[in-house]
Amino acid sequence: MKEKIVLGLGDNIDYEIVWDSDVIEGMILRYHIRDFELSTNIEIASERDLVISILGFLKSESGGERFVSSPEIIECFTQNFENKVTLGGTAVRAAIAMQKMGYTSALHLVTINDDVRRLLPKDSPYVCSNIKDSSYPHLIVQFSKDTRVRAGDIDICTNRANRIIYNNDYDNMLMKLNEELSDLVAHAKVFLISGFNAMQNKDLLAQRLKALLKIMNNLPQDALVYYEDACFYDSSFSKMVQVALAGRINIYSLNEDELQHYLGRKLNLLNPRDMVEALADIGGLIHVPLIVVHSKYWALAYGENATSVAKALKGGVNMATTRFRFGDDFTEENYMETDGLSQEEEGSVFANELKILLGDKVCCIPSVRVEEKKVTTIGLGDAFVGGFLPALPS
Repeated sequence: MKEKIVLGLGDNIDYEIVWDSDVIEGMILRYHIRDFELSTNIEIASERDLVISILGFLKSESGGERFVSSPEIIECFTQNFENKVTLGGTAVRAAIAMQKMGYTSALHLVTINDDVRRLLPKDSPYVCSNIKDSSYPHLIVQFSKDTRVRAGDIDICTNRANRIIYNNDYDNMLMKLNEELSDLVAHAKVFLISGFNAMQNKDLLAQRLKALLKIMNNLPQDALVYYEDACFYDSSFSKMVQVALAGRINIYSLNEDELQHYLGRKLNLLNPRDMVEALADIGGLIHVPLIVVHSKYWALAYGENATSVAKALKGGVNMATTRFRFGDDFTEENYMETDGLSQEEEGSVFANELKILLGDKVCCIPSVRVEEKKVTTIGLGDAFVGGFLPALPS
């Protein structure tokens, strides 16, 4: 087990539903849901609450992750739609993306069952903190551009695609760590940390962070530690992670939704001066050498020696865009085709102007022009990680 890229910390099963506006409209009428009720922050204690939340995200055209009070709500809702079972979690999705390009990795898991065994990359060694089989599926809801929902007084038509994740995942809430992870990281060049966002007990989180730091003492001196952020149910938990790991993280990565959440304001992602201010603000909150932000329009690195990860940023953009275009079943040929696509004009102009304003403190790679209309919106951040990590300077 001497893989150079080690990915942790959690995994799960996903139920990916196929969006059906007719079904959603039927639920609106059945549950007598009104437009004024729509919200992205409602407590989800019933199927009705879940529909209200989904419609809230649809109306705001935003993505996110939310906790559901009972796994049964997810099971019941999923039965209304065509769906498929896939693997979830940044670590395993990144591993699957990397494998398509010929890169192997080692994994730390918290959930194991027949679906996990079937879907994991066959050449990825792993350790799991659970000795018994378990499954706490996550619900994945994707909507595309021009999705229309019209029932009662609700009339929504989206201008962009996005995704929402719902879960009640006991394994990831516990986030037990297998001490054998110490052996996996002993020869690592890159170590990915992700998954603490599902935890809901501060004392337990503190214990896990202490255990992780002990494990990380076995990392080689020159290993790069990459932290991929996510939507925390409690923002104070995120701060605990940042404080505990700040001295060990080399690269802190987040998407545009997470960036805006931390800053508490909406950003114009194509306004260079707006983003200069935003990057300065996030740099004041998260004290690491390099911050990576990946968005619909571009991916950038901000901080020390930002240009050193230019190739990695391009690899991340290519991988995420390839998944966006072709879904789970993309090939290396699809990736190479994406690599040859022309840059989006808006993103290219933004990148050039940002470089003028920030110089060597930033490296920004624009997204590429995509013609496909039926696209995949889940796992793009995970795919970005899978394209970024293998391209890091060794």
